[in-house]
Amino acid sequence: MVPKIRRGSRTHGLLVYLYGPGKRDEHTDAHLVGSWDGFAPDPGRDNSPDPDPKVTLARLAAALDLRVKQAGDKAPAQHVWHCSVRTDPSDRTLTDVEWNTVARRLVHAVNLAPEGDPDGCRWVAVRHADDHIHIVATMVRGDLRRPRMNYDFKKAQAECRRIEKEWGLRRLKPGDGTGAKSPTSAERFKAERTGRPEAPRETLREAVRQALAGAATEEEFFTRLHEAGLRVKIRNAPSGDAIGYNVALPGDRNREGTPIWYPGSKLAPDLSLPKIRRRLVDGTADQTTHPAATSGRPDWSPPARERRNATGIAERAALLLDSDDEAAAQLVGIGELLDAVTQTSPAATRAELGAAARAFERATRSHVRAERADTRAIRSAARGIIQAGSALGRGEDGGTTAMLLSTLVLVTLAAARWHSARGHAQQAHASRRTAEHLRAAYRQAAAMPMQALHDQGRALPEAERRAHQATIHAALPNGVMRADNSSTKTDALTATLAQAEHAGHDPKALLQQAIDMRELDTADDVNDVLVWRLRRLAQLPAHPGEATRRRPADTSQTKAPTSRTNNRTAPTAAARPTVSDPRNRPPRR
Repeated sequence: MVPKIRRGSRTHGLLVYLYGPGKRDEHTDAHLVGSWDGFAPDPGRDNSPDPDPKVTLARLAAALDLRVKQAGDKAPAQHVWHCSVRTDPSDRTLTDVEWNTVARRLVHAVNLAPEGDPDGCRWVAVRHADDHIHIVATMVRGDLRRPRMNYDFKKAQAECRRIEKEWGLRRLKPGDGTGAKSPTSAERFKAERTGRPEAPRETLREAVRQALAGAATEEEFFTRLHEAGLRVKIRNAPSGDAIGYNVALPGDRNREGTPIWYPGSKLAPDLSLPKIRRRLVDGTADQTTHPAATSGRPDWSPPARERRNATGIAERAALLLDSDDEAAAQLVGIGELLDAVTQTSPAATRAELGAAARAFERATRSHVRAERADTRAIRSAARGIIQAGSALGRGEDGGTTAMLLSTLVLVTLAAARWHSARGHAQQAHASRRTAEHLRAAYRQAAAMPMQALHDQGRALPEAERRAHQATIHAALPNGVMRADNSSTKTDALTATLAQAEHAGHDPKALLQQAIDMRELDTADDVNDVLVWRLRRLAQLPAHPGEATRRRPADTSQTKAPTSRTNNRTAPTAAARPTVSDPRNRPPRR
């Protein structure tokens, strides 16, 4: 049940619209389902001696405006309170009596007309469709005072959540006031008339977010906005310093022919210039590459190298999301990383990745703020991906894309757990939706490299194949291997262990290190997750068609002992990938 509140100054004009044919959805059988005293004249159904509905409508408007007229100059200029309430398409059709109850509960909840108060404001509820009503009230009480209506939207939302629970309707996720502003009805209708797939507000929000991903300076951010083809207007203080910015789509103009500008803060709460500056200061993006990303393989293409780098950093972000420390800042960084991957992804995965980035945008905002918002590593990873350019989607580029997406699925599920633990229902739902889109993109990116690995696993000599499969079944904890994980299901993992051994690694130690990096319970396919962890740890090509180089004789990196802590394993310094940690302590693996 969704309430939408507006304020206005024309009671009669609003009633004319509600009882009229409608400008978009057809209005049928418009009639009152409730009023302040139960005896208000109804222009939709003949309950008065006036034969002309227009006369009845004028009488209704005059009755609603009576106290406004009596208050004179003390009445508010915007004296009309208009709230539409709509049920979900999956809900049953409510009766007029039930809609009357909804209207009475809402005007009570927002303090317009408290139950038992004879001086409550006058209101009516009009129904002209099966799935919604419109509540119209005038905001002057019987004692000619204004009602106290602080936070009326939040109060209406809370009452709707209670009604949903009591009546068995679809229960929507409660918000916390950090969501981006939705397009207005006028913006949506205009988008349809002009053939746009979405309202300009939504297009601009995504474009601004992508321009910010990995940007190092304010100047670079504004340059990217211009390069994206947006109209940009900087707002300056009398001193000449920039205090804000507005953006507009080319060709999006009002009736007067002037561009329709949107301030950054009206696109999303975190896109105002002060908050963008804070993000740039907290996590200035440095062009640094993870040492493990280039060790032993300097010939990797820039897109592949940067995706490997981002995979390791994303794994660390997932670990931080298991605690309170810096988690909120990591969510913002993951959002930038998703935007960066979307911009540089091949066409086959771009649609799903774009949907994932748009969904996760809601998960990046909450009232929780990290005390130390150090996002340099993750913003640097986003910057590196953008500067490396678009991946081709095949060969090593395609393999490392699958490697990164496999990790990002687990990161977004960790974000869902983090939000759920704090009661952030909308953000948790957005994180889970993101994971579903990422899974779809992963399946597209991983199809070719995983099929090649399966073929290589099946082509191994039988003795070698059985030895590596025994290692797999011995190392994985009970319950991790699923019933459908037969020997053919582990062919890709078997091939990866064989290649790691050929490159000079100890397969058992390497597999244990990959298992201990973090939990596997949320993995959609445990084998796939371990394949990509192993290939990153062992510096194996992400695409099996690439040549595998043998490591030096010293294999201490994968043979170092580990210690178990809190049901997770923390590798020793020799076994741990060298990811910089702003807290000056080793990340938990």
